[in-house]
Amino acid sequence: MTKSTNSEVWTVFRRLLSYLKPLKAVFAFAVLGLTTYALVDATFIAVIKPFIDEGFGGQAGQATSGITSLDLGTSGGFNSDNDVLFYAPFFVIGLFTLRGIANFVSTYSISYMSARLIMDMRQQVFEHYLTLPVSYMDSENTGNLISRVTYDTEQIARATGSAMITIIRDSITVVGMLGIMFYYSWKLSLCILIIGPIIGYVIATVSKRFRKVSKNIQAAMGNVTAATEQMLKGHKNVLSFGGQKTEAERFWKVNDQNRYQTMKLAMAQSVSQPLVMIIGSFALAFVLYAASIDSLKEELTAGTFATILGAMLAMLQPIKNLTRVNAEFQRGIAACTTVFELLDTSPEVDNGTYQVERVKGDLSFNQVNFSYPGQDKPALGDINFTVEQGKTIALVGRSGSGKSTIANLVTRFYTGLSEGKITLDGVNIDDYTLTCLRDQVALVSQQVTLFNDSIANNIAYAYSGEATKEQIIEAATLAHAMEFIELLPEGLDTQIGEDGVMLSGGQRQRIAIARAILRNSPVLILDEATSALDTESEKAIQLGLDNLRHNRTSIVIAHRLSTIESADQILVVDQGQIIERGTHQSLLEQDGMYAKLYQMQFGS
Repeated sequence: MTKSTNSEVWTVFRRLLSYLKPLKAVFAFAVLGLTTYALVDATFIAVIKPFIDEGFGGQAGQATSGITSLDLGTSGGFNSDNDVLFYAPFFVIGLFTLRGIANFVSTYSISYMSARLIMDMRQQVFEHYLTLPVSYMDSENTGNLISRVTYDTEQIARATGSAMITIIRDSITVVGMLGIMFYYSWKLSLCILIIGPIIGYVIATVSKRFRKVSKNIQAAMGNVTAATEQMLKGHKNVLSFGGQKTEAERFWKVNDQNRYQTMKLAMAQSVSQPLVMIIGSFALAFVLYAASIDSLKEELTAGTFATILGAMLAMLQPIKNLTRVNAEFQRGIAACTTVFELLDTSPEVDNGTYQVERVKGDLSFNQVNFSYPGQDKPALGDINFTVEQGKTIALVGRSGSGKSTIANLVTRFYTGLSEGKITLDGVNIDDYTLTCLRDQVALVSQQVTLFNDSIANNIAYAYSGEATKEQIIEAATLAHAMEFIELLPEGLDTQIGEDGVMLSGGQRQRIAIARAILRNSPVLILDEATSALDTESEKAIQLGLDNLRHNRTSIVIAHRLSTIESADQILVVDQGQIIERGTHQSLLEQDGMYAKLYQMQFGS
C-alpha cells in the first residue's frame, strides 16, 4: 500500500470520526467497555502462573507439611498456597461478571453510535441531493444515487459498528497478551518481533485489495438498484410488450456482476485469514522449540511456560478477527470515500443577493446563447423576447427545438449563459437569490410529480404558510379538478398512492395545475401542462388559466396549438432559434412553419 493511499485512508477515517463528536460520552463508554473486556481476558491469562506455581506447584510438599502439623497437634487447614485455589473460583466469577458488564456497555454504546451515524449521514446525503444542480442529477444514474443513501451508508455503519468493536477490543487484547509474554520471558517472546511485521505486511497488502474490490461492489449494487427501479417504473410496459425475459436477462447480468465482485472480496478474505494463522503458528512452534533448550528450561517454571503458551494461543483468535474485520473496515472506508465525494460535490451556485417579496413579472431574454455542459452545439442562439406583466407568450416548435430549455433558464435550473442575460423586472435573474427567484415562478411541467399522500396535501405541497381548505378548493376549482375530486369517496382526503397511481394522467395534471394556482406566483410556466388532458378538460382548464393571466406573466409551451391561440405573442422555435413570432392570426397569414404545424393538426 502506497504512502498516498495510507494518507487517503487516514483522511477519510478522520473525517468519519468527526461524525462521532456529538457522541463523545457514548464513545467514551464504548471504549471503556471494550478496554475492560480486553483487560479481563489478559488478566485471566496473567493469573495462570500463580494458579499453577502456587496452587499446584507446592502440593507434594503440602502433604508432608500437613502430616508434620498433625504430629505437632497444630491445625492442618489451608495455608497460603491452598488459599490460591480456594479463592480462584470466586476470582474467576468476578472477572467474567465484569467482562459481561463491559461487553453489554460496549456493544450497546457502539450500536447506538452506529444507528445515529447512519441516520445523520443519510439525512446529510438526502439534504445534499436537494441542493445539487439539475445538470448533476441529469448526468447521474438514479440507482447509484439511491445506493448512496441505502447501501453505502449501511457499509459505513458496519465499519463503525462491528469493525470498531473488533479493532479496539482485539487490538488491546493482542497488546495485553504481548505485554504478559514479555513480562514473564522476553527471550521466548522475541519471535513475535519477527512474525509481527510479516503479519502487518500481509494485512496491509490485502487492505488495498479489499478497498478496490469494495468500490467495484458499490458500483455493482448501484446497477442492481437501477435495474430494479427501471423495471418497477415500467412494469406495465414490460407486461404489455412481453419484456419479462428481456428484463430478467438484464437483471441477471448486473446481479451476476455483483456476485462476481462479492466473490473476489471473499477470495481475498479467505486467503488472508489462513495465511495469517499459518504465519502465527511459526511463532507458536518457535516457543515450543525454545522451551526445550536447556538454558531456557532452567529459567522457566511450569506456570511461566503455561502463561506464555496461553497468551500466544489467546492471541490467535483476536489476530484472526482483526484480519477478518479488515475486509469490513475497508468496505466501510471505500463507502466513506464515495459518500464524501458526493457530499463534496458543489451545490447549486447561488451568488445572488437581491430579494423582493413579489415581482411585477416583466420578463426579458436579451441575446441569450446557451450550451448544455459538455456539449459544443448550442442549445439556444440569439434568443430575444419580452413578456410584460400579465401577458402570455407561447413557445411552439418541434420536439428538441429548445422550448423547455428556455423555461429551465428562467428558474435557473441551468446556468452559465454563453452570451446575453435574462432579466425579471429589469434585474438580472443571476442577481436574485435562488429561493426568491423560484418563489416568483409557478411551474407545471409535462412530467407531473405527485406524492403518496392525500389530494389536499399534494395541492398544498410546499405552500408557504398553511393553506386553508377554502384556498385548496378554490385552486382545485379553477383547475377544474373538483369535478372528479367530488366524485371520490373521501374527496380531498383521498390517498392517491405513489406518484398518483390511483389517478388518470389528466387528473394528475389538473392537480399539478391546482398546485401552481394555489402558489399564486407572478410568473407562470406551463410546459406541456395540458398534454395529457382530453379535449373537454383542456377547454375547461383554459377558462381557468384565462382568469389567471390578468395578473400573471405566463410562458406556455405547447404542441397542441389549440391551447395557445389566445396568447399575446407566439414564438416559433427551431434548432434553438426563434424563426417566427407574432399572434396566432398573423402567423397563419405568414404561411410559415406555424401555419404548416397548424395545418397538420387541423387539416386546413
